[in-house]
Amino acid sequence: MSHVLEAVATHIREQAATYCESSRVPGYLAGVYHDGGQTVVAHGVANVVTSAPMREDTGFLFGSVTKVLTTTLVLQQVERGIVDLAERVVKYLPEFKLITPSAAEEIRVRNLLTHTNGIDADLFFLDARGRSALKLFLGGLGQYCGALFRPDEYISYSNGGMIVAGRLLEVLTGTSYHDLLKREVYATAGMDDSCTSAEEAILRSTAVGHFPDPDTMGARRTGMFMLPDSWAPAGSTPIGTICDLLAFGRTHLANGVSPSGKRVLSRESTARMRSVSHDMGTPNVPPIGLGWLLVPFGETTVLSMSGASPGGVAVLVVVPEHDLVFAAFGNDLRAMALHDQILLWLLRQHLNVGVPDLVPDTSSVGDLTRYAGTYRSNQLRVDVSVVDGQLEEKVTYEPLDDAQERIFTGFSGGLFPAPPRRFVAIRKDLFAPAGMPLEAFNGYSRQLLVSYHGVSDGHPNYRCAGGRMTRREHVG
Repeated sequence: MSHVLEAVATHIREQAATYCESSRVPGYLAGVYHDGGQTVVAHGVANVVTSAPMREDTGFLFGSVTKVLTTTLVLQQVERGIVDLAERVVKYLPEFKLITPSAAEEIRVRNLLTHTNGIDADLFFLDARGRSALKLFLGGLGQYCGALFRPDEYISYSNGGMIVAGRLLEVLTGTSYHDLLKREVYATAGMDDSCTSAEEAILRSTAVGHFPDPDTMGARRTGMFMLPDSWAPAGSTPIGTICDLLAFGRTHLANGVSPSGKRVLSRESTARMRSVSHDMGTPNVPPIGLGWLLVPFGETTVLSMSGASPGGVAVLVVVPEHDLVFAAFGNDLRAMALHDQILLWLLRQHLNVGVPDLVPDTSSVGDLTRYAGTYRSNQLRVDVSVVDGQLEEKVTYEPLDDAQERIFTGFSGGLFPAPPRRFVAIRKDLFAPAGMPLEAFNGYSRQLLVSYHGVSDGHPNYRCAGGRMTRREHVG
């Protein structure tokens, strides 16, 4: 390891130790590849109940980082002439339906990978396992889920879209999603320690998630290790190490060639994945490529995807302009802020990248009552009101059935519903959590900003938070 990477490892180790002690995060993993060298740092424990140490080779759930792996699988089939991104999904999956009339017929394959499909299934957790799980999920969409908007109208982070893409892969290849992932990505990208099940993960060192204890604010272990198999292409089941994610990131850094020299994707496909497919032009929603979020940090574009699991959060970052990959995992959702800190340090101090403030100043907004109202998406209700010159949001989970509620409660750690939150105006149609300085939104925390879109009758039709759309409920 070079002296430069040794200094990087030392800084990350110190930063992780300080943050985890103050925030009560049990354990942390991080790795950096840069300019031919690589380092991995481990801190704390993988499980507060067993006190098992977090090791450099400890496995963890990838969460939604999996979405870039799923996209890679689809692009492989595009290269082989088996699927066309411009075709309608129903050509390959005639059984794909939504409860909104004719909505499914408008969605094209590329919309599944760019989060522009409008499928309203962000919290639709179907309790299904085994090889039929994705088929059953597809059937559930036709019974319970509609469309939030027409394809290409907006970006709205879409778990449902990625799951449909996973089922499309199964039908076209005759191979289960898990087997396809192992054969076409794990094996070719050099992800030697990755797997797709708890049964495999238990044979090695594997981290489990934790949630803040509301009484002590310490960490309590999750009661649910992973989400059902029906969410596999969106991120419920893939498990691996920091070195595995670095290998995958290096594959995209090297235009589709893995560190071992095997070609995983063509140069054209990797370029297509990192090219802008849709841009909403708002600071809280980065432009989207195929699979990747194309996050701007000043003049530098970072390919990124983060991934939550029950009580854990992973991140994968590729910086093509500077030949760098950063991967990290914390076994407590509070670790997301540490991911943010380390990434900004890597960009500013290690790479000398200029990162100006994302939101440099504010402007007056005037009458806030136009934003007030009820906004909904699948099983979620957001009531927005004006209180003391600010917007106040009350978010309510409205479960479809007992199974949905049980899974969502396990995934959220029972910390829902959250108390009402206040937001202050930054400029027209853009709001920030009250009490946070503008410079706090320069990294991943930009997703905490809330934007409003699609004005009609003087009121916005959509609210966007965390990259997810909720639609205004029109009364009368």
